[in-house]
Amino acid sequence: MKKLYFFFPFQNQTKLLVLVILFIYGCRTSNDPTTPDNVSKSADTYNADVALKWAEMSLKLTRLTPGFTPPVASRAFGYAGVAMYESVVPGIKAHRSLAGQLNGLKALPIPEAGKEYHWAASANAGQWYMAKNLWPNASEAAKKSVDSLAQAFRTAFEAESSKEIIARSEAFGESVAKAIFEWSKTDGGHEGYNRNFPADFKVPIAPGAWQPTENGRLIPMQPYWGRNRTFITANSNLPMPLPLEVSTKPESPYFQQYYDVYKKNISLTQLEKEISVWWADDPSETFTPPGHSYNIARIAVKTSNAKLDKAVEAFARTGIAVADAFVLCWKCKYAFNNERPYTFIRRAVDPRWVPFWPAPPFPGYSSGHSTQSSASAVAMEGLFGTDFAFVDDSHVGRVRDTKRNVDFKARSFKSLWAAAEESAYSRFLGGIHTFQDNDTGLKEGRKMGQNINALRWTE
Repeated sequence: MKKLYFFFPFQNQTKLLVLVILFIYGCRTSNDPTTPDNVSKSADTYNADVALKWAEMSLKLTRLTPGFTPPVASRAFGYAGVAMYESVVPGIKAHRSLAGQLNGLKALPIPEAGKEYHWAASANAGQWYMAKNLWPNASEAAKKSVDSLAQAFRTAFEAESSKEIIARSEAFGESVAKAIFEWSKTDGGHEGYNRNFPADFKVPIAPGAWQPTENGRLIPMQPYWGRNRTFITANSNLPMPLPLEVSTKPESPYFQQYYDVYKKNISLTQLEKEISVWWADDPSETFTPPGHSYNIARIAVKTSNAKLDKAVEAFARTGIAVADAFVLCWKCKYAFNNERPYTFIRRAVDPRWVPFWPAPPFPGYSSGHSTQSSASAVAMEGLFGTDFAFVDDSHVGRVRDTKRNVDFKARSFKSLWAAAEESAYSRFLGGIHTFQDNDTGLKEGRKMGQNINALRWTE
């Protein structure tokens, strides 16, 4: 049975959001008497509304737009997050641009000296541009909702500042977004939603190699994605971790990896089923696994009552993390073409076995969930700390999964890393990854997150 969300139609949902934005900003005084007319307020004096609402819009666009598989979605979140940060960073105290630090991003527009800027308006314009260009094949209803959200913020901002300042701020935000989008076109993944399953790819044939599973796909997803440019050069220089040697001998470490999956999968508890389904994040039904990480960043911003300065950095860190994680994980997947438990268990253990969760249409080693969850958790720890407790309500409101007898209940975590570990473990519980896949993903993702934290975010 197809799972559905409880949600209002896209346009009705956005109309409600527009009214909320206008009400919130309408209750504020139009000017801050403590700030001179020609001096911009710093970004930490703005609330995070514009960042949160645009992040939510990015998640909705990803779920509803055709072709946004996990790799394609991760790339969109990466560029949207960087654009959000760069449109505001001149207004963040003691912070610096990522231009000159990210791979191939040499320079970006800068604000006019001595001029006042409204940083929330700058972020609004930048995200508006990115939404229209990163998801160009979205439905007409979705595009209208994007425009409605942007116009609502513009109207609200004009009520608290002059049209001249808002226009100047919007021009800056859009110019930054345009530059970042032009940069994005050269990474190898531009318009990747049009080529998720390229017909020219030849599936390797070898012992232990990936084979089509119960999903019926003969060509695996995005086999060339690992060739794309990473955001951070240090990440692209990470050596690929070697998998275990293929063997069907029961005493071999390789055999034991897959047999552990089999043993667990035939004795799942109700809680373990809930964990597996919670983190599944199938495209078209959800905002994908990288979207889950982007949504956890949104939850972290809300939970911490962060201002605009911290919010835009959170989305930039998370976007870079998931984008680089999918490039490097996919590079690893197609370097080794490692088989899924579905294939190995049916040929070496139990020919009738079917995993709790359908096997995705691409090689198993290493785990994409584990890699991107780890990278984003470590990157966000650099901003929120290692003991940041939160409640993940990403899927609350979804219709019960009757096929697997599972409801979608919010999950609580003591730290961001604890959520990453559960995300990785969920794939073992689902019967679609071995411990080797998950452990490697967590280790490699941690290295990527540490490289993100090593960027010069501050002066």
